Amino acid sequence: PPDYTPAGRRAGLSGTERIMTPPPARYATVGTPPGPFTVVVTSGPDGRDVVLASGWTDDVADLLSVVHRSLRPTWVEHAGDLPVLDAVTAFFEGDVTAIDDIPVQQRSGPFLEDAWDVLRTVPPGAPDTYASFAARCGRPTAVRAAANACARNAAALFVPCHRVLGASGGLGGFRWGTPVKRQLLDHEAAHTAVRPELAG
Repeated sequence: PPDYTPAGRRAGLSGTERIMTPPPARYATVGTPPGPFTVVVTSGPDGRDVVLASGWTDDVADLLSVVHRSLRPTWVEHAGDLPVLDAVTAFFEGDVTAIDDIPVQQRSGPFLEDAWDVLRTVPPGAPDTYASFAARCGRPTAVRAAANACARNAAALFVPCHRVLGASGGLGGFRWGTPVKRQLLDHEAAHTAVRPELAG
């Protein structure tokens, strides 16, 4: 298997490359109803953990491969727990807004970076279609580009690409499988519905 230790990740790098590489990152896994969920974080300038990648896997290599090369850590260290996972647990316990303020860092071209920011404005329980998401991004004709932003999102759940559906209401694609996407949408719908005692 790949060697993610400091020595293994540094092997073969010149002094200049070592200086230019990003700082080490940490990862941890938590159980969720759809399956094990792993998150890779680095430290932000304010000391808070910033999500680089996340998804339904217990193999961190699945996540490192989708981190932009300019952000990919030189190595990763396993953490017994990470504070961001508290938000994941709260989400699955019914607080579907618990993930909203978790810092995320992704990098690509301007449209994709803007689209990932816009994805975080799609409310739980009210999914967009790819066309309406493109319009939300200010480019109503760029449906294919909007779908590409969803496909290339590395920070699943925190950047909720699962909230974008096909034109006919079909699930479309999802990196972690359409059954997971269906579970997330059903969970959010159940926890954003207006309770009878609050209606009227």
